[in-house]
Amino acid sequence: MHKKIAVLVTYDFEDAEYAEPVEAFRAARHSIINLESQAGKIIYGKKRKAFVTIDQSIDDASVHDFDALLIPGGFSPDNLCQDERYVIFVRHFANTQKPILCSADAPQILMHAGVVKGRRMTCIHHLHQDLKDAGAVLYDTGVMNDNNL
Repeated sequence: MHKKIAVLVTYDFEDAEYAEPVEAFRAARHSIINLESQAGKIIYGKKRKAFVTIDQSIDDASVHDFDALLIPGGFSPDNLCQDERYVIFVRHFANTQKPILCSADAPQILMHAGVVKGRRMTCIHHLHQDLKDAGAVLYDTGVMNDNNL
C-alpha cells in the first residue's frame, strides 16, 4: 500500500539526509509532500547539491493527511524550531502515533515540541546532553526506534 510521507524541511537541510530517504520512499512508490511556509518555494541544502520545491504550506497541512513524517538534519531543524507552526505540527503528529523519522540534528524539533521525555532516542553527538536534559533516554547507536519515534 502506498503511503503519503510529509517532509518537514527548510533551507540548509543536510543534502543526503533529505535525498537518500526520499529516493527510497519514492522507489517504494510512496508520495512525498514537502512542507514549509510557502508552496512553490525552492529551498537548497547545506551543500547546495540538492534543492527542494515545497509542495504545500505548513498552514494548509493536517497531520491526519499523512502516514509518516520525515525530518532531515542539517541546519533545517534548528531553523524550523524558530517558528511555532512547525513545533506544533510535530507535537500533533507525535500524538497521532504515526512514524516520525529523524536524522542527525532533527531531534531538536522533537525536543522543542516536548515529545522526547522518557523516549529511547539517538542523535548526533553534540545534541546528546540536550536530549538527556529534555528527558530522553539516550542511546549512542546508529538507529533507535521507540514506538513512533
